[in-house]
Amino acid sequence: MQQFIERVKTGGAKSLRFAWTHRSSLTLLLLGVLLPLYGFGELAEDIWEKEDGFSWDKPLLLFIHAYARPQLDALASALTRLGGFWGVTLMATLIALGLLMGRRWRRLTFFLIALIGNGLINRVTKGLLQRVRPQLWESPAPEFDYGFPSGHAMASMGLVAALVVLSWQSRWRWWVVAVGGLFVSTVAWTRLYLGVHYPSDIAAGWMASVAWVIGVWLVTRPTARHPAEGTERGVLPDQPLPNQQQKCAVSQDR
Repeated sequence: MQQFIERVKTGGAKSLRFAWTHRSSLTLLLLGVLLPLYGFGELAEDIWEKEDGFSWDKPLLLFIHAYARPQLDALASALTRLGGFWGVTLMATLIALGLLMGRRWRRLTFFLIALIGNGLINRVTKGLLQRVRPQLWESPAPEFDYGFPSGHAMASMGLVAALVVLSWQSRWRWWVVAVGGLFVSTVAWTRLYLGVHYPSDIAAGWMASVAWVIGVWLVTRPTARHPAEGTERGVLPDQPLPNQQQKCAVSQDR
């Protein structure tokens, strides 16, 4: 019995030590992956059970539509293309080429997995849930496939989330957060203004993208230091960089 108690104490101490050592990663796993996945699951479950969705979906759409103007119609129709397949693909291709030319292989691998997987998740989920898009008014830019989750919301959020991860330890991170936040919000507004998505479609797309991108980052660790990629930065505080080995030139005159 005493041996069993000692083993429990030892195991508990090791678990606490592991949790403390990896506290940042575990916190990120909870807040960046599990919590968004839970929110997405709750939305998806309700959509599966009742296609009409949520009581706040239609009122929010009608509130936004109350401010519709011909000029805004043209603006929203133009801006929404930025968050679509071709808009995000063009931006992602330019970023991927930059990583390729810089020989940032791990970052490039993370970036491609994050964005391609993000798109696949969107298509599969739309096919499974088959939520019909809102038809509250005639849209200036109608869509004819399923609406949950929003592909534009997922694509824009996936791109921005991946860029935030890659730039987090650089001096540009808050610029990326600010500009990326504006981009994601603008794309979301266009989808709601055009009446092609419910707000819950947008929220689900954001949560799914964040969970996927952060999950891929936790597995691949693209910003961890790697000898083949020079002096990479960007690991979490609980993953200290290895001590640099100092090279000493020793002259032997023998």
